Order: sequence, then structure tokens, then C-alpha cells
Amino acid sequence: MNTADQYLKAIYLVQRIEDGPAATGVLANQLGVSPASVNEMVGKLQERGLVEHEKYRGATLTEDGEKRASDALQTYCILERFLANVLEVDEFRMEAKQLESVIDETVAERLDTIIDREPQCPDCFHAEEDMCAYLVEEGGAD
Repeated sequence: MNTADQYLKAIYLVQRIEDGPAATGVLANQLGVSPASVNEMVGKLQERGLVEHEKYRGATLTEDGEKRASDALQTYCILERFLANVLEVDEFRMEAKQLESVIDETVAERLDTIIDREPQCPDCFHAEEDMCAYLVEEGGAD
């Protein structure tokens, strides 16, 4: 998953939390970057047709952007569940966030064969908790 995918995933999650466009400041907090960095990347994503950005309102994913964000979130969910349920890593959220930028689709597909992923993934992702809702229900590996 590359940086663009991380931004798309963040926009996707913020849109779910806010039930509307993702504001630059909220995205900056979510990603741990400056608002200027968010504006720059949102501009690039808009040029690629993945995001629509309205000044003072925020960013909204296009259909293509939503598909790509959903794929990125699914990859993250696979990684998170593998770390929590298979490897039993205590700090699985932190580890998943660190690994998500370097994992590729092939590795995610192979990990997916090991975990017991829910068929509704990534819709099972709990945006406010920033983790799979099933991990929350199961008590997770916190």
C-alpha cells in the first residue's frame, strides 16, 4: 500500500465518521501530517480522478477512489487480523500501521488464506475505533 492509498483509506474512514466530506484538518490529525501535506496530496488525488475537493468543505472520494480505498482498507484489515489472531501481537494496531505502507497485494492475498476474514470485510471495520469491529467484539489482543 503506497502513500496515496493511505490517504484514500483515511478519507474513506473520516467520511464514515463525519458522514460527509473529510476536512483537511481532520485528515491531518488522522494521518499525523501537516494540513499543507494533506492539501498537496488531495490535489494530486483529485488530478488522478480519485477525489473531489471543495475548498472549506473537504475531500470526497470518487467511485474509483472509493474502490481503491476499500481495497486498501481490506489489506489493512487482513494485516491487522493476522497480527492479532495468528501471531498474537499485543500491539497489533501499531504494528499494522507501520507495516501497511510496505505490504503489497500478493502478500496480503497470502495472509488472507491464513486468517479467518469475515466476508463483509472491509465494511466490518469500525472507523471510530480504527480497527476491525470483530476484533473489538472479540475483545481484541489489546
